Amino acid sequence: MFLLYEYDLFWAFLIISSVIPIFAFLISGVLAPISKGPEKLSSYESGIEPMGDAWLQFRICYYMFALVFVVFDVETVFLYPWAMSFDVLGVSVFIEALIFVLILIIGSIYAWRKGALEWS
Repeated sequence: MFLLYEYDLFWAFLIISSVIPIFAFLISGVLAPISKGPEKLSSYESGIEPMGDAWLQFRICYYMFALVFVVFDVETVFLYPWAMSFDVLGVSVFIEALIFVLILIIGSIYAWRKGALEWS
């Protein structure tokens, strides 16, 4: 039978965890000093006056390197639980993990050939 009173603790936790951040934002909005002067509106870079335009164009190799890093970082996240329960899962999961690693190896070879890993 579905009893609602079993979820009282859940609803209390949900309400309290929602109300606390709302109150924090409201209190900071009321108590925060509001002064919009030239010092407040200028950009801050380590205490040094900024020189030049803030809009700089970055080379694409930074983004490509970051994407390749994220792909292999996610690979480790997926492979770790598989490695921890390898003896329980069986051969079919081993073959699936092997296919997964094979796809990632093919992707890394493709990225290497396209020059995504070159820093020059």
